Amino acid sequence: MDTDYIIVGGGIVGLSVAWGLLRRGLTVTVLDGDDGSFRASRGNFGLVWVQSKGMKQPRYAEWSQHSAAIWAAFADELGNNTGQTVPLEQKGGYDLHFSEETLEATVAQYEVLKGKLGGNYPYEVLGHNALRKEEPNIGPTVVGAILHHQDGHANPLKLLTALAADVRRLGGRVLTGKTVTEVTKPDAFRVTCADGTAVTSGKVVLSAGLGATQLGPSMGFKAPIRPQRGQVLITEKLPKLINRPSLIARQVDEGGIQIGATNEEVGLDDRVTQPGLSGLAAEAIAAYPALARAQLVRSWGALRVLSPDGLPIYQQSAEMPGAYLVTCHSGITLAAAHARVLPDWLEGTSAAPNLEVFSEDRFAVS
Repeated sequence: MDTDYIIVGGGIVGLSVAWGLLRRGLTVTVLDGDDGSFRASRGNFGLVWVQSKGMKQPRYAEWSQHSAAIWAAFADELGNNTGQTVPLEQKGGYDLHFSEETLEATVAQYEVLKGKLGGNYPYEVLGHNALRKEEPNIGPTVVGAILHHQDGHANPLKLLTALAADVRRLGGRVLTGKTVTEVTKPDAFRVTCADGTAVTSGKVVLSAGLGATQLGPSMGFKAPIRPQRGQVLITEKLPKLINRPSLIARQVDEGGIQIGATNEEVGLDDRVTQPGLSGLAAEAIAAYPALARAQLVRSWGALRVLSPDGLPIYQQSAEMPGAYLVTCHSGITLAAAHARVLPDWLEGTSAAPNLEVFSEDRFAVS
């Protein structure tokens, strides 16, 4: 065998898993796609976010909370190993509301979830005046916000580059420009690429995002995932304008304001559209009127990876034992858990987390 694990997909999810396995002394080969691949890792919003997750499945809230709690140590280790800082700020985040009705309805949902989590859901409700003390640039039409103290944001591109560097430093082999065409298991796994490259391994992790829809069924997975487009805007670098991130806007470590994101069901179309960008800009200006004067410098669209219920999928194949599907919508939030906890599940150790609720069994046709 060439390696203990083959990771199919070299984005945030795949590299996080690879890094965690390498830290345990296992050998890992990462097969990454070409530049034409749809890459959620390069188009996301960079939030490390707990708020609103797990409303219908408290285990997802717990999993997100666990990852958020160990994120800082994860970022520090990456930074120390590579000399590449992974900026992270975890001072809480806002769910901004423009009507009392939506604010009250959301709080009611949060109270139900908080009860299911044994009270571990640290949030507070800020009316407009209290919010304005925290965010002097907030607009008059924002009636209030839910401030969740476990939320924060990171620099996703710096995370991606630090992960790639540390995976290589730890001895991982990263092969780029590889389109996997076939995975077979006569004895060991044999993964074949379009250019003829073939690698053998003891285990395979399919973390190729939307690419899992092509490969998954041949490996015994349902892989019921779909794309959802998110468009975002970036402003010029500005003086401090926003103190904490929200789902509407965040000020990144380099000074620009990232505005987003749309939620569009448009298939494999990652283009930006004028209506999409205009809607984002209007909402951002309503939240922070000072943004009306900001210059926009970039915009892009990227495709999220979503399961039918929006939760992650962690599944070992019944047809190909040793093959695993790992896919999620929140690759940034869950990066720390994927790096530091998920390898125990893959290896079946006594420390393995219980991820049963995230199996594909929940999509079984009744």
